[in-house]
Amino acid sequence: MILAIETSCDDTCAAVVEPDGRRARSNVVHTQTEHARYGGVVPEVASRAHLERLDGVISASLIEANITVDDVTHVAVTVRPGLIGALLVGVAAAKGLAYARSLPLVPVNHLEGHVASAYLADPSLEPPFVALIASGGHTALYSVEAAGQMYLLGETLDDAAGEALDKGARMLGLGFPGGPEISKAAKSGDPTRYDFPVGLKNRDNLDFSFSGLKTSLLYKLRSLGEEGAREELPHLAASYEAAVVAALSRKFLRAADIHESPTLVVAGGVAANGLLRRRLGEECEKLGLRLVVPSPELCTDNAAMIGASAARSPSIPFPDYLSLNARSV
Repeated sequence: MILAIETSCDDTCAAVVEPDGRRARSNVVHTQTEHARYGGVVPEVASRAHLERLDGVISASLIEANITVDDVTHVAVTVRPGLIGALLVGVAAAKGLAYARSLPLVPVNHLEGHVASAYLADPSLEPPFVALIASGGHTALYSVEAAGQMYLLGETLDDAAGEALDKGARMLGLGFPGGPEISKAAKSGDPTRYDFPVGLKNRDNLDFSFSGLKTSLLYKLRSLGEEGAREELPHLAASYEAAVVAALSRKFLRAADIHESPTLVVAGGVAANGLLRRRLGEECEKLGLRLVVPSPELCTDNAAMIGASAARSPSIPFPDYLSLNARSV
């Protein structure tokens, strides 16, 4: 059994995953609410919250999996990328657990973890495939050739998609995190009311850009005025969300075409967005492509995906990992 730990940002997570990385026995996530008042994640606050809660989250994951620590054969942990203080909490805990029981340790790249969540969603999935990772901190396209072999095809040149949604929500006077808040506000809106720009739409590449979209929303809010913006909120939110989804789906489908990939995987927090899931589902059905999208709870940060990735990653034998360190990038 793999005991996995994830503390790369503001979610304190632990999970127990079976050795083949295709099934999670437990997946416990404690989402920090302390950051809502700041409109974004505060690294020091996140680190301290991980320190307070990680022991309890690990215990809960073992109880939910109906095992004891004696049943654990490997400990896995996110080592990069992420907030360095937050990562260090998880790495220190994982090293302590593994060392105390003379177990091997598996260091995991957070981005590879997001891709590995697809194996939990569809246990029959095998590479090669093209993957889109869209979250608050990352937006990139990868060609996944085999376990542990991910090749970057394109990435955002400025903000990540989730970051663009967060900043858009803040401009619209909505809460944090922005993605769910914009989706909620957009339900009664017309996504064609405002023609917000789709970044790098006509560029012959696989990169993304969301800075122009944010600027366009800012100017539109200024022209509408406070009262007008309030009246148009559902339409603004729907149009803004539609522009983000159009940018992601356009480049993603282009990557699948270029690399002749019959299978596409979408992962990361933004993959929980209902409009993106519907749009890609419709397009893939038209094109005869296989689409694998994890359930929403596996899209956001969690430890089950780290355990799934650990099943395909090399481990460090006891006690050689004592010098292992976290990296922010």
